[in-house]
Amino acid sequence: QREFTQKKTFTSWINSILAKRTPPYVVSDLYTDIQQGHLLLDLLEVLSGQHLSREKGFNTFQCRSNIENALTFLKSRSLKLINIHVADIIEGKPSIVLGLIWTIIFHFHIEELARTLSCTYNQPSLDCSSAVDSSPKASRSAKKSAKIKERWKMSATKALLLWAKEQCSLHGSVSVTDFKSSWRSGLAFLAIIQTLRPGLVDLEKAKARSNKENLKEAFRIAELELNIPRLLEPEDVDTVNPDEKSIMTYVAQFLQYSKNLPESEEDMQEKVREAMGWLAAQEKKLAKLLVETENETYYQKCKEMMSFMETFNQEKTLFLPVLSSKKGEAELSEGQQQMRKEWDKVISQINEWKAKLDQMLPSPLDSIEAWLQEVERLQAEDLPDLQDPFKAMSVFREIIVMFKGLMDCFDSHLDTLQSFKNEDEKNMPLVLPEKLEEMKRRFSNIHSTNPSTFLEYHYGLCSAIANEVKLKLNIWDMKYGAKESVESLLENW
Repeated sequence: QREFTQKKTFTSWINSILAKRTPPYVVSDLYTDIQQGHLLLDLLEVLSGQHLSREKGFNTFQCRSNIENALTFLKSRSLKLINIHVADIIEGKPSIVLGLIWTIIFHFHIEELARTLSCTYNQPSLDCSSAVDSSPKASRSAKKSAKIKERWKMSATKALLLWAKEQCSLHGSVSVTDFKSSWRSGLAFLAIIQTLRPGLVDLEKAKARSNKENLKEAFRIAELELNIPRLLEPEDVDTVNPDEKSIMTYVAQFLQYSKNLPESEEDMQEKVREAMGWLAAQEKKLAKLLVETENETYYQKCKEMMSFMETFNQEKTLFLPVLSSKKGEAELSEGQQQMRKEWDKVISQINEWKAKLDQMLPSPLDSIEAWLQEVERLQAEDLPDLQDPFKAMSVFREIIVMFKGLMDCFDSHLDTLQSFKNEDEKNMPLVLPEKLEEMKRRFSNIHSTNPSTFLEYHYGLCSAIANEVKLKLNIWDMKYGAKESVESLLENW
């Protein structure tokens, strides 16, 4: 299923790129069309803007020569082509062909776009990998460059994910944590569309629709209104384990669209002034509400907060384009920098208010909420990147023990939540029903992502053990002299 989805997505992406070529080229079967080499060269010429030499014929020698030219060009750009050989491409081996196309997509499409986000998200600039060391130690620069490139590859993925999170965070409950199950409901795609073009979608209505309906609607609007090629079908995403690479390829097109949005400086300044006025009003409104509800019951405080957030989210849509500016801090005007600070301040105050309300939940819901937050924090954290394998082993073991200890409480906390009687001695509700439903949904999310989280932690632990073993083996490859000293070293190890 994953191979089928990737073939379909990658083919559609290639056709969208080759539509810019004169004359346009249309791929009908990726595995067959790539065998002649002309497809690869055409694709790389459009993406790079360079003219690449080629053989015009279609015999075996000419096809081989064209594929070799394409691979040589990719290697010249420091791309790693692991286990990708000319013979495999001529045979049209699915795994090899898809691996090659993904490498091209990631380098020319995702990395190029993510580079523009490096200032915003403090990621390392890709340009640093091409720096030339003029010192006598320059012979070691190739390995260093490869390491920097590999780190950036992770950063490019993370930058795209952070961008998607940022667009969705403007719409409250729409959460994005990965390029897999986070997109299954279709709400994330719709939220990004709403941020880029306010008014095109109704997120409240979308929450009541099925996953397939939302995905179908998102892909339709993106194609008709944003001119974003339809690379996916609803059934490709509404599945237990959607293909990460296909979703990344599609999401990157929304980032591309955001970069192309025209914007005059005068219009931007006016929008910034309006947004600043609105943010100041929200801050005053929030402060007043906190004072007025200080002596109210927990239930009433939650109702007031929900009312505030409904109005806040409705009014916010008018300011989404200016609030979600894609520029880095250095590119922002003084007014935009101040607006960003005010926005962060208001969001921080809202989050503090939510945190206080969570702490005020009636027992035993308060401890269940604290447990939920701790598990979600662990699941959202990136794996620690530690250079010392021994320290890494210790850290991963601690995390695994901590996470397992938390998950041992899963069933008991869920049973307590489901059996919670939501009324006081006067038969009045203690907690908003929406809050209880939200907590139950979070249990469901934790249950679905729990196996993959454990796998990631164990993968990190096994990698650390493997690195430690390699380190020891490298040490053992040296001569240590007397038999006694070697036996002592072995005993210590």
